[in-house]
Amino acid sequence: MGLFDLFHRLAQAEPSQPEETPQDNNEMEIYSGMRVEVTTFTGEMLFVAKLMSPWGNTAQLHQYSESAVPPSEDAEPIRVRIRGYHDHDRKAVYMEGTISPLPQHRWQVDELTVTRIGNDRAFFRLDTNIDASISTFGFSGGERSCKLLNISVGGAGIATEDLFGEGDKFLLKVRLLEDRDLSVMYCQVLRVIDKKDGKYEYGCRFLELNEADEAKITQNIFAAQRQKRNGSR
Repeated sequence: MGLFDLFHRLAQAEPSQPEETPQDNNEMEIYSGMRVEVTTFTGEMLFVAKLMSPWGNTAQLHQYSESAVPPSEDAEPIRVRIRGYHDHDRKAVYMEGTISPLPQHRWQVDELTVTRIGNDRAFFRLDTNIDASISTFGFSGGERSCKLLNISVGGAGIATEDLFGEGDKFLLKVRLLEDRDLSVMYCQVLRVIDKKDGKYEYGCRFLELNEADEAKITQNIFAAQRQKRNGSR
């Protein structure tokens, strides 16, 4: 089903009540350039974007991902959930609003409100379990095999026999799709889980990503998600 078939079907749907009373927009803790994901009220992912020019109860979304077809002038405005990540406070910011298509893969957001702010993950995370490698620095440097357990725009989970500590950094290399270029991300370990079988799992965040890097990772994640849903991998 195409994105805008979904738009027409959901345009008249009544959204559920927010989990908390929306805050005044002066206390939103949102800012221009915030990374966000946009979903329907039924939980279907539409696209990932950068939230730009928030003003009062309005903003714009500059689309990152290739999952959505180009905006169509006859698409009806729909209510959506918008989940963003506050880079400074490292918090998830949950919003709701009504989006309408603009030219050049942009969207107008009206009736924008914040429903809550939490410490949980901010972005859609794709479960993978595919082969990858990590490269460390210094005297013990070198490339070692690992498993990519999951990945999001902001970070990844990996499993390996190598022991790292919180704060350690390395390069993660993975090909999310066979027909895509190799992705290389600079990572820092945030969480360490000892699996007690000679293996360790790590929750990592990506460092020093520019906008082009984020867009590439996002596109690959969405393409891998489609393949996974179609059972082609």
